[in-house]
Amino acid sequence: MARELPPTSETSAVLDSAHTGDIRGAFGTISQHDLGARSTLRARLLTLLAIMGPGLIVMIGDNDAGGVSTYAQAGQNFGLSLLWTLPLLIPVLVVNQEMVVRLGAVTGVGHARLINERFGRFWGAFSVGDLFILNFLTIATEFIGVSLSLGYLGVSQYVSVPVAAVALILMTATGSFRRWERFMFVFVFANFLVIPLAILRHPAIGPIVHGFVTPGVRGGFNSTSVLLIMAIVGTTVAPWQLFFQQSNIVDKRITPRWVNYERTDTVLGSLVTVLAASLLIVVVSAALGSTPLAGHFQNGAAVAAGLQRYVGRAAGVLFAIILLNASIIGAASVTLATSYAFGDMFGAKHSLHRSWRDAKFFYGVFAAMVVVAAGIVIIPGAPLGLITTAVQALAGVLLPSATVFLLLLCNDEAVLGPWVNRPWLNVVASVIVGVLLMMSLILMVTTLFTHLDVRTFSLGLGAVFVITYLVAGVWMALRRRRRGPRPTPPGDRATWRMPPINLLHRPRWSRGTLAGMYVLRGYLVLAVVMLLVKAIQLGLHHHG
Repeated sequence: MARELPPTSETSAVLDSAHTGDIRGAFGTISQHDLGARSTLRARLLTLLAIMGPGLIVMIGDNDAGGVSTYAQAGQNFGLSLLWTLPLLIPVLVVNQEMVVRLGAVTGVGHARLINERFGRFWGAFSVGDLFILNFLTIATEFIGVSLSLGYLGVSQYVSVPVAAVALILMTATGSFRRWERFMFVFVFANFLVIPLAILRHPAIGPIVHGFVTPGVRGGFNSTSVLLIMAIVGTTVAPWQLFFQQSNIVDKRITPRWVNYERTDTVLGSLVTVLAASLLIVVVSAALGSTPLAGHFQNGAAVAAGLQRYVGRAAGVLFAIILLNASIIGAASVTLATSYAFGDMFGAKHSLHRSWRDAKFFYGVFAAMVVVAAGIVIIPGAPLGLITTAVQALAGVLLPSATVFLLLLCNDEAVLGPWVNRPWLNVVASVIVGVLLMMSLILMVTTLFTHLDVRTFSLGLGAVFVITYLVAGVWMALRRRRRGPRPTPPGDRATWRMPPINLLHRPRWSRGTLAGMYVLRGYLVLAVVMLLVKAIQLGLHHHG
């Protein structure tokens, strides 16, 4: 079979020649031909420092302007009652992004190209189309964050937004991956400003612990609180992360030999992300939860003003800087994910190692998205609140579709060889997809039937979900027993790479799988429509 070809660079699938060579990270260099053992702790730490980047950047980038606003809204309107959602997202983050780590290191190509080549242009176009729409709206929310944060500090949006747009383009189009990554680490470190912000307010520990371990929602479950929970999920675990981290790993030239270091990078990133998100909910809840502002979230600038009023000027300024920092790293990451995906789809050069002159399409897509999104934000009367409300929940609704493609790729032996998913990982990932679908179904049904008892419906749907998975689990176990354990694909894990993708036979879907994919696609389209209806209802209600 094609996957048994020798794993040399000549038979790899790497599309852009800039994706091969030495690893040049922000904090060190590793030679392409480095085969030395890392036997000491110091050697392993130095290697981790050189490789560290894609995992931390993708996770911190996910705590973007929409994320900061969503966490602040949760704290202001629901106190600490939604804290319990955040620890549950750590395994979701790690499981999803670990699969992406393997795909990037082993295949040497981006997520969009794999979907396009393995499942055809129809599904590739749908995936990148979803990504483009969602990412464009997300980039707009990042510039809303820039406008609000610097507006609080006294800078006009007609100055702050264009300057931020130009700075983003200049930071990205330097022609040096290392220089770009160092810029990103400035924003990664600035993410820790949430710690002094928390110290300024010094919230009580007891209620925080209770919030983490006690599921529930202050005021009860209803379509509005479910929308916010979906927004928390969507802003913490977003589809663009899959595309960004896989392509960034490829661009950084990380190979299977370094997978464990990149896994560590990813786990560290997920922990830092959830810590920052938790502290934002805690600080805003402690500062505003017992004031007249409780339950009346407006936007990030209003939160900064509230913190200034009830905690002090320093707290307001810190929150504004945190929002600005989140906006910049979020815009950088989300826009780059789109540029990478377009480079994959159209076979254009797409690497941060290349100069603007050498990768005009790649940087042109980046610049165009930044300029248009920034332009929308400074249009007088643009529905900025509505965009921010809808885009995070939209990410949560579209995530199951992205995760299904991820699962299919990670079980494709022609793509991952000896790196394919273990059965237990497929079980965990399938449960994650099911829970995400269940949440989007709850949102859709409660939007259509506004007087429905959300708690009862959720419990009933949960029972159906558990029974379905138990039945499916028993059926899969019996089927596996009859068939015997799946043989381990051949190859040395440390050196195995996917061969040129055009040499691989495209997988054939069964009728059941194909029908399931079309049903999923149809359902997600309906769910997106219902989400937009709910967001518009909230926007009109708030405006009224």
